[in-house]
Amino acid sequence: MARRFKLRPLPGAQEESLPNNPVIDRREFMRHSFNTAAGVITMASLGSIGFAALLMGTAESSGGDTAVRFWVPTGAEDSAWYGDRHLEPMSYSAFTQAASTSQTGMAGAQGVWSGLPVNVVYVPHDENQNSPAISDVPRFQYADGYSESGKYVGSGYEIEEDPLFSSLSIHDNLIVIFSRCTHLCCIPGWQLVQNDFTNDQWTPGAVDAGGNKLFCICHSSRFDPTTIEKNRSRNRSTGSEFDFIGIRRTGGPAPYGLPLIPWTLTGDTIEALPDFVDWYTYCD
Repeated sequence: MARRFKLRPLPGAQEESLPNNPVIDRREFMRHSFNTAAGVITMASLGSIGFAALLMGTAESSGGDTAVRFWVPTGAEDSAWYGDRHLEPMSYSAFTQAASTSQTGMAGAQGVWSGLPVNVVYVPHDENQNSPAISDVPRFQYADGYSESGKYVGSGYEIEEDPLFSSLSIHDNLIVIFSRCTHLCCIPGWQLVQNDFTNDQWTPGAVDAGGNKLFCICHSSRFDPTTIEKNRSRNRSTGSEFDFIGIRRTGGPAPYGLPLIPWTLTGDTIEALPDFVDWYTYCD
């Protein structure tokens, strides 16, 4: 049973009146304007924090929970390995089973977390972290991050060294990624198309070459889920900047990578945590 949670408000944010049904079906997901083709979120009468709160769950009495759920695009039910699990809570064993049939030992799936689009990626980090960094022996790598202007922002190592980011520490070979492209806010897919960037291979060093990239089918931005860095994002509505820990952008028009979402394992269920809700509002 997924743990219920109450959204932690940001400093200075006022409480919003929220609906009582935070777990939404496919039609509701689209009604709230997650549009892969157009890459936009309709903000209508909600501010950035209000909209994030709408998507991320409500008070315990409303039935909101932290479970990450499989999201299967309409028409892909027969082609995705998780095609029959649409909106079921993600199980950790599903990823380990899928990884056992992969050349690289990696596996990934699209998901939704209380309305937010996510990608969940399994990497055999524990098994490979002490091996030489060679092709098809993947692990998570930490890297320095630089702003669009080339200014040093920080290092991915901070998730292990800075207590502020302790909830993001790599564990159980798996990460959860907020999946809105930093180019035009489209939603990248996990191996939705077969090309050099989505083949079952892995190259060390976060280079823009083949191998398990997250690939945005809208404008060809690519992201490496095995390389963790610190970077700087900007809210499109207010222009305010903030630093975040996320995965590296490796190619295409996106200016920087995608932020991580902390998570925990309860039994076999993958549950995300709302520790860094402000990181997921750059498209507002």
